[in-house]
Amino acid sequence: MRQGEIVHPDRTTTLSWPQRAWNNAYLLMIATTLIWAGNSVASRLAVDNITPMALTAFRWMGVCLIMPVLLRRQIAEQMPQIKAHWLHIALLGIAGFTAFNTLMYVAAYSTSAINIGILQGSIPIFVLLGAFIAYRIPIGAMQALGVLVTLLGVAVTASRGDFQVLANFRFAPGDLLMILACFFYAGFTVAVRNRPPMPQLVFFTVAAGFACLFSLPMLATEIALGHFHMPTPAGWAILAFTVIGPSILSQLSFMRAIELIGPGRAGVFVNLVPVFAPILAVLILGEPFGLFHAVALVLVLGGILIAERLGR
Repeated sequence: MRQGEIVHPDRTTTLSWPQRAWNNAYLLMIATTLIWAGNSVASRLAVDNITPMALTAFRWMGVCLIMPVLLRRQIAEQMPQIKAHWLHIALLGIAGFTAFNTLMYVAAYSTSAINIGILQGSIPIFVLLGAFIAYRIPIGAMQALGVLVTLLGVAVTASRGDFQVLANFRFAPGDLLMILACFFYAGFTVAVRNRPPMPQLVFFTVAAGFACLFSLPMLATEIALGHFHMPTPAGWAILAFTVIGPSILSQLSFMRAIELIGPGRAGVFVNLVPVFAPILAVLILGEPFGLFHAVALVLVLGGILIAERLGR
């Protein structure tokens, strides 16, 4: 650059491709939701390759081997806050990280990745209901309609479009476990609103530490019951993906996107997870995409649109 030449800071031509990507909130959120959708596929791939409790425990062990090293100074600075609010952080970590992921990995033994992805689309609606219960945040008429439409989509997914299943309550165990997992993550989302005042990555790292600790007795129980087996080579690869992708990279990209465009606009992109998950399940796993999946997907996303946009 010649002396006296001024390069405007907003010009992306002066930035490398990784820098441009790091400053593009939309690209970051697409990458984030693709990774989260990939976790649904990974849960199905994990069947017979790595046991559910091992995947959960080893996943958070991996996070605890990486993140505290990267954030050691920030964690040391926030230690008074961590000590003062450790129980709150522990409960959030157990609900949002340990319980949600364990239930999803167990659910994968008796339901499809497509169902897992579509059912995750119900989380924003459960958050809306949880916010009403916890904080008495009112639900308007259009929001209530959105809740009903989304729950109808969940019912279609869980019943596989068979009304006899609805009438006789003969749901696949995996679908029920995934719905329960969504309740846990919705509870985490509602409660994290009042998380202790500290940087988001520090909070995530400490919560992941508690998630790891709580997963160890579950792993020990799995071993004692004789259900554990050493991961296959594919199992280790799946574990590496869950540690690097859903646990670390997606957290970094999601938080960076929030910095760029705010939580409200970034949160809208989360609705892409039930869109990307079925696509990945068809492409990677070869799962059949039925008509009831299409109907359920339209209902889930339509209900979210009604609740978040028309009901705002």
